[in-house]
Amino acid sequence: MSDERPLPSDRIAYSPIIERPPIRWPGEARVAFWVAPNVEFYEYVPPRDGVRNPWPKSPHPDVQGYAEREYGNRVGFWRMLPVLDRYDVRCTVSLNFAVLDHFPEIGEAMISRRWELMSHGIYNTRYLTTLTEAEEREFYRDNIESCMRATGQPLKGMLGPAISNTLATPDLMAEAGLIYHADWLHDDQPVPIAVESGRLVSVPYSIELNDTPVYNQHYEADHFLRICKAQFDQLYEEGAESGRVMCLALHPYATGAPHRIRYLDETLEYILGHDGVWQCTAAEIAEHYLANHYDDAVDATARHAR
Repeated sequence: MSDERPLPSDRIAYSPIIERPPIRWPGEARVAFWVAPNVEFYEYVPPRDGVRNPWPKSPHPDVQGYAEREYGNRVGFWRMLPVLDRYDVRCTVSLNFAVLDHFPEIGEAMISRRWELMSHGIYNTRYLTTLTEAEEREFYRDNIESCMRATGQPLKGMLGPAISNTLATPDLMAEAGLIYHADWLHDDQPVPIAVESGRLVSVPYSIELNDTPVYNQHYEADHFLRICKAQFDQLYEEGAESGRVMCLALHPYATGAPHRIRYLDETLEYILGHDGVWQCTAAEIAEHYLANHYDDAVDATARHAR
């Protein structure tokens, strides 16, 4: 493995969306729609890595911050479940795998619904940023074993813990057998990520349609519903020419609040009420893209570079 890691411009070739080969989703769907509940475990007194403090209030413990997130696991998750079940949504869980040990009831609820488990790290208070390559390899081994032990299925993708990375992260993910990375918030379609061995795909996640950042800007759930509809309408129109991806990123402690839950219901009713929507998992998007569009995309970006 090289001592010098590529920068983003080398990892992901520039490709104007208007010049790409068209993407066709199963059933001629216009939009691949994946729902990503972030089911997280925040440590009350996390270890310090010397770079990033996971809690805004110092010194630790941050009782308010911890309690807010704990609400999601105690209450919010269970309030969201009936809504997701009503629309038969198969989620891709952005999961801190420590949840499976600390809250086995949550694990059982997700696994019984055949939700995909996507790594969000072990704890959301421990980041990749300061890890050595050996430590990061061990991190993937731990995640892969946790997923296999819980589900009997291989781990296929990751949204980094608190969206943290090292320069080596894409190479080490591919080396470990993962096929997609959700950290790259730069597109409305999957795109190839250059790695030293194997193949890795960026599957678009969202900060725009992500409840916590929206609510932290002092908008509320009625606004969130409006922007979800507006985003879907635009992607649905564009998807008639070439398939688009829409991710709905949720946090049980936010969307699972009593005054917000009905807006999740209205969002899903609106989006899934349209024909031409492929409600799928992130892994299904990555697998379809790898099988049908990856090679064409690599060839097209090579021609554009010339």
